[in-house]
Amino acid sequence: MANILKTIFKIVNNPIVDVQDHYESNNRANSAGDALEEYIKDAFADSFHLEGKEHRDRWSEVFSYLGNQNNPPDAMIKGGDAIETKKVESPGSALALNSSYPKEKIFANNPMITNACRDCERWNKKDIIYAVGHVNNRKLKCLWLIYGDCFSAEKRTYEKIKNTISKGIISIPKVAFRETNELGKVNKVDPLGITDLRIRGMWHIKNPKIIFDYLNLYSSEADFQLIAIMKKEKFDSFDENDKTAINTLDIENFSIFDSKIKNPNNPADLMDCKILQHRT
Repeated sequence: MANILKTIFKIVNNPIVDVQDHYESNNRANSAGDALEEYIKDAFADSFHLEGKEHRDRWSEVFSYLGNQNNPPDAMIKGGDAIETKKVESPGSALALNSSYPKEKIFANNPMITNACRDCERWNKKDIIYAVGHVNNRKLKCLWLIYGDCFSAEKRTYEKIKNTISKGIISIPKVAFRETNELGKVNKVDPLGITDLRIRGMWHIKNPKIIFDYLNLYSSEADFQLIAIMKKEKFDSFDENDKTAINTLDIENFSIFDSKIKNPNNPADLMDCKILQHRT
């Protein structure tokens, strides 16, 4: 089964940093954001070298869901993790999550996912990887691969804010409030009853470079760098062969080490994690 360790192994051994040129030449991307998303899927599916039917078959074999533009996630590995890809314009740019708050994990009962995502396989919850790529001058300069539970608080933290806003709107006299998958909608605002108000959250979260600045992982001097962060218990859960392969990877400027990160639900508590890092 595809997983993040196999993906890191492939990227480190054969990095493709000219992502936009690569995918435009194959007529598979119209923008840097599209190219990055294709790149991430190819990295997890080990399909960089495939074209046409072979490429489509590989993606169908690896992924149970391939996402859409408006709903998370961007992909789900069959029996494995979900993936959300975000492109940023500069190394420290905030991530625009739009109407979807940050996720420690993704749940099948989340109203923001599509029915196609919910029904693509038998699942209740999945770990989610945020793949954050800084693309500059058509080249991938930095790629963060971070599990949501390493920086996102539990879902009730965000839902409390959403629910409080909705309750506040309901308390306004003579407001025809209707629940939606966003924050809500107010119908018939004016006396003629012809104006509606759509209330949509626009969530942002800081860049991993800022969130994890206390770990001193980012280098402004590198041509390309990959930084992956996961809980130690997640790393330990992978297949022994995959762990051995990544632990014994002998390539210049690649390292894997234990560290501690702040618990997103209680920064005073430090969690054991694994960090995998590569620079060129």
